Amino acid sequence: MKKLILFVCCFSLWFVTSSHAQVKIKIPNLDSINGYQDTASLPAIEPVGFYNYNFTYKLRLDSIQKTVPLPYNEYVQNFITIYSKRKDMMGKMLGLSSYYFPIFEKALIAYNIPVEIKYLPIIESSMNPHAVSRVGATGLWQFMFGTAKGYGLNIDNFVDERKDPIQASYAAAAYFRDAYDELGDWLLAIAAYNCGMGNVNRAIAKADSRDFWEIRRYLPKETRDYVPAFIASLYVMKYAKSHDIVAQASKMHQKTDTIHVNHFVSLTDLSKALELEDEVLLSLNPSYKKKIVNGTEDLPKRIVLPSVNPNKYEQLYDVLNSEFETSRKVILASTDDVRELRKKTSVKVSYHKVRSGQNLGSIADIYHVEVQDLKVWNKLKSTVIVPGQKLKIYSPGSAPKSTYLTYKVKAGDTLSGIAEKFEGATVANIKEVNGLSKNILQPGMVLKINKG
Repeated sequence: MKKLILFVCCFSLWFVTSSHAQVKIKIPNLDSINGYQDTASLPAIEPVGFYNYNFTYKLRLDSIQKTVPLPYNEYVQNFITIYSKRKDMMGKMLGLSSYYFPIFEKALIAYNIPVEIKYLPIIESSMNPHAVSRVGATGLWQFMFGTAKGYGLNIDNFVDERKDPIQASYAAAAYFRDAYDELGDWLLAIAAYNCGMGNVNRAIAKADSRDFWEIRRYLPKETRDYVPAFIASLYVMKYAKSHDIVAQASKMHQKTDTIHVNHFVSLTDLSKALELEDEVLLSLNPSYKKKIVNGTEDLPKRIVLPSVNPNKYEQLYDVLNSEFETSRKVILASTDDVRELRKKTSVKVSYHKVRSGQNLGSIADIYHVEVQDLKVWNKLKSTVIVPGQKLKIYSPGSAPKSTYLTYKVKAGDTLSGIAEKFEGATVANIKEVNGLSKNILQPGMVLKINKG
């Protein structure tokens, strides 16, 4: 009898760990993994149920887990299935990792960030320094313009340091340091890298939890998949041989020399002197837009070279010390964030002629704006309008920046109490700005408070 029970248990375990037939997975074209989504391009999946639990995968993830949690669940399994089938892509990632990973690791260690984070550029950009998402996120680590500037990356007409493997890696490490200090969890910090700390904090508040898997349903769709995709890519890179994935030879040179120059140097001239194809130096120095290294006395610039043959030292010296004609004017970039550019190019003002029977409320409904906006845009002191009057209407995202703060009235609030909350606010100006004739407030009302 004992043998029979043991046999049934073993058969049940084998069945659970062997079944792979009941999960539907959409595998998109490989070309979609090129960093052309908001910040990362992830495969589309449709989890139906966790019927393909693989105990081996769990043990492997447990064995490679260090600081960042690497749980095994249906979401991770779905991405393991996808990435393990993409043998060509992952083979390329293995080849590139031998060059890029030491760079990533050095930056991460400098900020005391777990080195496991080095796998993130696989799902961010397929380790392509020239990757640009559809909203403008750029480089190996897919920095948006504003975030890049905030973390010290320079972007001008000569250089985009988001494409510099070294500079961008240190900026990414600094971001992770800030994210972890605020969120206290590495999976949450990884999620924040994709959708921002604000979105993560809001999800935490809604779920009343700081567990990524608990707050996951409150995060943007891409972020829900981002973390399990990261775990799966790390697993597949670590256990590539187990999935018949072979590292592909990379064109990136493993042995390099670094020099700093305090004047302008042409990468094309340098390539000719060293008898290299232009592509070699450009791949090692991807941040220079014009194939020109714009070093100055105040800000010397780095050039990464394949290890130089001593026989080429004289030619190298000549190029590094020669001058060439080019404009030295540096123009700082404003933004390449597509969302910001849309706002700038969509500033449109139209006019509405008031018809008989219309009021501000009905007009606000037509244009999907607030009554208070109409009052501010048209400098109306009350809600009274007359037929034939022309009202200025701004299109979404193009209205002038408000000079007001907003406050939602709570039960028990009074005008004097609200005025005390804001420096410079008075009962009189709150009533004037909001067109109030009396001091009566209703909970839920949204008041505009003059910033002064």
